[in-house]
Amino acid sequence: MREADATTRERITDHLRETTASPSALATEFDVTASAAIDHVRHIAQSLSASDDQLLVAPPECGDCGFSEFDDPANRPSRCPECKSESVDEPVFRIE
Repeated sequence: MREADATTRERITDHLRETTASPSALATEFDVTASAAIDHVRHIAQSLSASDDQLLVAPPECGDCGFSEFDDPANRPSRCPECKSESVDEPVFRIE
């Protein structure tokens, strides 16, 4: 399939098979919002359940206190629930 014929989700899937990416990196690469990129990744994860591949998620982490026990590891929290810092790294995705 030519890249021009591929859907955004198919292109994101191929990209995540080659490298790791955060929601903002996917947003920039595929000209979507970071929120839309997360929605695409969630849908891709559901689609992968029927295959041998799996979506790996490095959860967000607070840059100040190191907290990484967020309720939804694929979400982009605006602040840390532990120390209230806004220095929270984005989650990172990869397909293996």
